Amino acid sequence: MEENIYKDLSSPKSKEFEKLLNIEFSKSQISEGEIADGTITKITNKLVFLELPGAKSEGTLDINEMKLLKEEGDLKVGAKISVLVVKLEDKKGDLIISREKARKLKSWKQLEKAFENKEEVTGMIVSKIKGGFICEIQSSLCFLPGSQVDLKPLKSVQHLMRQPQKFMIVKCDKIRGNIVVSRRAILENMKNASKGEVLSKFNEGDIVDGTVKGITDYGVFFDLNGIDCMTHINECSWSRIGHPEELFTIGQKQKLKIIKIDTENKKISTSVKMLTPDPFETKINDYKVGGTYPATVMKITDYGVFLSLEEGLEGLCHSSELSHTKKNISVKKLLSLSQKLEVMIMEIDVKKRRISLSYKNTQPNPWKKFEKEFPVGSKVEGTIKNITEFALFVSIKDFNLDAMVHYKDISYEESEEDLKKYKKDDPITAKVLECNQGNEKIRLGLKQLLPDPLDYFKDKKKKKDIITVIVLEALDNGIKVAPDGCPMKILIKKNQIAIDKEDQRTSRYNKGDRVDCMLQDLDLKKRKVSLSIKMLEEEQTKEAIKRYGSVDSGRSLPFSDLPKTLMKKSKKEEK
Repeated sequence: MEENIYKDLSSPKSKEFEKLLNIEFSKSQISEGEIADGTITKITNKLVFLELPGAKSEGTLDINEMKLLKEEGDLKVGAKISVLVVKLEDKKGDLIISREKARKLKSWKQLEKAFENKEEVTGMIVSKIKGGFICEIQSSLCFLPGSQVDLKPLKSVQHLMRQPQKFMIVKCDKIRGNIVVSRRAILENMKNASKGEVLSKFNEGDIVDGTVKGITDYGVFFDLNGIDCMTHINECSWSRIGHPEELFTIGQKQKLKIIKIDTENKKISTSVKMLTPDPFETKINDYKVGGTYPATVMKITDYGVFLSLEEGLEGLCHSSELSHTKKNISVKKLLSLSQKLEVMIMEIDVKKRRISLSYKNTQPNPWKKFEKEFPVGSKVEGTIKNITEFALFVSIKDFNLDAMVHYKDISYEESEEDLKKYKKDDPITAKVLECNQGNEKIRLGLKQLLPDPLDYFKDKKKKKDIITVIVLEALDNGIKVAPDGCPMKILIKKNQIAIDKEDQRTSRYNKGDRVDCMLQDLDLKKRKVSLSIKMLEEEQTKEAIKRYGSVDSGRSLPFSDLPKTLMKKSKKEEK
């Protein structure tokens, strides 16, 4: 009969059995993976028997499991105990339960709830591992990073081991079974709470006593009744300082003025300089622009030097205001720290809190002295200091000044080749052409001390005067000549050599030839002289025509065209 039931599951009897079985199972009040409360029915040396409501059979717990959980003392028949239903029925039909897993699951749920609600939990540090510590919290092992143990790094945590501590859960990963806690978060909350109480006792503008706790590049930290407050480097002094260590040392007592209280971030900003009046509102009235005052070198930079007129008043003397003669002067070679000197105030800007100073204006000005002793037109001696592609640079005798001689002021030929006639350290005597004190510029000339070749044309020559010249050189574009008795070189252009183009050949002339020409143009102001042989020939032709007849005179004669005919014939033969 039984065999037919199992073989034919579609039979009415099989379906009726299935229905009854489902009804029985539906009465069960437990399910796998959930915690259920059971009643102890029997205790032996090895097992503890529990009856769970809705279970088909009793479940058993290993007595050793209860001993590890330190709960063997609470075991007695009839007592209630919570367990986790691992399996409703195994292969043998037994109910599988676990007390340890029930405690862990219950603990996880409590810890998850604490994490979501940001609640504190209580536990203890049980062991040390790499990077931190293991904490036991409600039967669960959690990780405590080393950085989260205290507000400051601790050399030893032995005094905290196995002592009840409060923690804040910062991470809860159920999938990986990982919980990260922090003791530091608890301490910070306690500190912030106490900070709030202390902050309520202070107001902005209060004068308080603080102790130097730490010094950094950007400011000083003070201990103010258990609260850290900071004084920025700009609030340490009205004077310029390079580092707070110049004014403060660790442990030093200092009066402070509270300038800002940040209740949200629990921070206090203080100031030392605000304890005294602003010198730019009081002491600055004792100083006037253009006045000379004693000062002390406080700081040297590449672009200038900072000097202190008195406590809280400092000004900048730019490198360009250090010397009348040296433009790219090295400040460190000229001045030293703590050196005392006289300076002149050039500008005072109260809004920007700036004072511009000058050191060179308190020293004798060599430019004024030179301009007074050597006005324009006077002679001056010097030594060639440098030679460039366009000028000579001369160091003036008995003056720490440099002057320039442009190559056009060396000789009247105005040629760059004149620069090659001079060498470095050669002594020279020149004429002062310009002295510009504002631009610190002196221009000298050498040719101005020589006879001017144009003097040859003054009061003697005028336009259309006939001049005898000597050929110096034949060039492609003309001939270079010099008037007889005059050193000036003049170029007669090729188109001014002759009337006929056939005769405008520079090869007709040799060096040393004496040629008559006419003064075509003369402008002494612009130093311009133009000579022309062509103009002389044209004037001579006009004079001959005027004397002996017209231009067409003789054209009617039989042989008047003979020269032109012969010219054309010779050209054909050459071809």
